[in-house]
Amino acid sequence: MAKPRPAAGGGRWVEVPPERVARWLTGFGDRHGGCSADAGPAIVRFRGGDGALAECHVPFPPLDGDLAAHALRDRRVGVLLVRLGGYACGVFEGHRLVRSKVGARLVHGRSAAGGQSQQRFARRRDKQAREALQEAARVAARVLAPEAGGLEAVVCGGDRRAIDALRADPRLDAVFALETGPFLAVPDPRLAVLRETPPRFRAVRVRIVDPG
Repeated sequence: MAKPRPAAGGGRWVEVPPERVARWLTGFGDRHGGCSADAGPAIVRFRGGDGALAECHVPFPPLDGDLAAHALRDRRVGVLLVRLGGYACGVFEGHRLVRSKVGARLVHGRSAAGGQSQQRFARRRDKQAREALQEAARVAARVLAPEAGGLEAVVCGGDRRAIDALRADPRLDAVFALETGPFLAVPDPRLAVLRETPPRFRAVRVRIVDPG
């Protein structure tokens, strides 16, 4: 599992792989004097006999049946990762990447000296950034948009501002209509990075609050 991290409002977040959800919940009950469940479409709360809380955020809501079985289902999912100058998009069936396209375009990241030189540099960088985002949108429209009718969800990641810039492209309306969490914090999108996303988007995110 990923390393626990603090949760806003108290407690800590952990990510539980689908294959371990049933065992993890059994262990939670054993450690906390049994537990009761309160299931909603997007969150299932398990409360231990000692007051501990495990707030499980359902992947690909709404919840359909048992949480562990729901998490284990193989789904056809689109993934779109964009950072300034780089993009990766693909279609997964369960863990298997069945279609993908990855690319990058040069976007300068540092400003030159002041004055007119800096202004020219800024204009050139802005032009490079626009062209890079246009290329990312074009590829996403070619790879993901035709698949939208057969996808259960689309997961995005990279840089939020770059993803938000793509939302204005009408070719991607059907893609963003399927968007679900979590938003994936990833480094520069490459094929290896894209291939490593299923454990992240298939995991059950759990906020744990200890007794007291």
